[in-house]
This record gives sequence, structure tokens and C-alpha cells, in this order.
Amino acid sequence: MDGTDQAASTIWYVLAIILVGSALIGRQMAWGSLLRMALLWVAIFAGLLGLFKFGQSQGFLTGRWAEEGSAVTPDEAPAALPRAQAEGQALRIPVAPDGHYWVEATINGTPARFLIDSGATITALSENTARAAGLNYDVGEPNVIMTTANGKVEAKRSSIATLAIGPISASDLPVVVSPAFGEVNVIGMNMLSRLKSWGVQDGAMVLKP
Repeated sequence: MDGTDQAASTIWYVLAIILVGSALIGRQMAWGSLLRMALLWVAIFAGLLGLFKFGQSQGFLTGRWAEEGSAVTPDEAPAALPRAQAEGQALRIPVAPDGHYWVEATINGTPARFLIDSGATITALSENTARAAGLNYDVGEPNVIMTTANGKVEAKRSSIATLAIGPISASDLPVVVSPAFGEVNVIGMNMLSRLKSWGVQDGAMVLKP
């Protein structure tokens, strides 16, 4: 437990004591009943503290998943991809030979191949792709820590003015860039969540704007 966790625990326990004390003041009860009530309140606060700390460890309460997320599982894209088909405003993407869903897209007009990964929190770009698309990112800014299939890697924040996948496009899309991603680019949940719907139907990934 670090200093922050210790401070948080101390605050919780102090608040518990204050609340229990204020609840018991003025009550005309036997000492045995008072003691049982006090122990019950302490147990309740201990449980709440435990839930709070669990939420922190999982990133539910700290916003960690805005900074940390899974990304990039295959080492590279297949040599040939099945052609995605537009159906009105929707896009149907057949599964590739490797069992993943890959799509040809453009970043600010520059072609790039992406893996669609609903397990990735944020869209991720290889360093070469970001350079080819002319993306800017401050090398002096603190790195973002990403959890990938190969462990934790460091990445830089940037953004895409326009990411287009067939008839679907997104503007001002935050991304992360790292040489650790190899040559694989990933469309993550921050892009998918902007769609009306997305999911697998009859073996194909269907994206609806």
C-alpha cells in the first residue's frame, strides 16, 4: 500500500468514526447495544472501503482505462484481406484468414490498414503509420502506459482529424502512437462507441454510423 492508499484508508476510518459517533450521540441505549451498533457501522464502512479499493485497482474509479487499455494482438496484418462491402450507410467486414477483422481505412486521407479490436480502449497507431499520415505529438509529454498482449508498453497521445472507413468517418479522434505496436494499427472502443451500432452478424463485422 502506498502513501496515497494509506491516506485514503485513514480518511475513510475517520469518517466512519465521526458518523458512528454522531449517530450514537443522544441515544439512550445500553452499552451492549451501543457497542453492537458501533461494530456494525465499522463493518459497513470497512466493506465500502474494500469496494472502493477494488474499484481503484480495476480502474473503475480512477479513469485508468482512459490511459491504460489492451491493444494490438496480432503481430501483422494478413497479406490479403477480404473486401469490405458497403450496405447503405453500413459497412460489412468479412473475417480475415487469421480470424480477426481487418479493414482498409484512411487517416487524414492517407491509406492505412486497421485491426478492429473491441478489447482495445483507444485507437492505436504504429509509429510509421502516424508519420506517414503527418500526425503531430509532443515527444516531451509524459507517456501513456498501455497494457497489450505482450505486456505494458509506452505510447504518445495524438489525434486524427478524420478517420474514414468506407462510408463511416470520425473527426478529432484521440489515438496513441508507439513503435511497440510494430506495423499494426488498431481501431478501439473510442471509435466504435461513436457508431450507432457494431457487432458480428453471420460471421462478418457490421458497422453502422
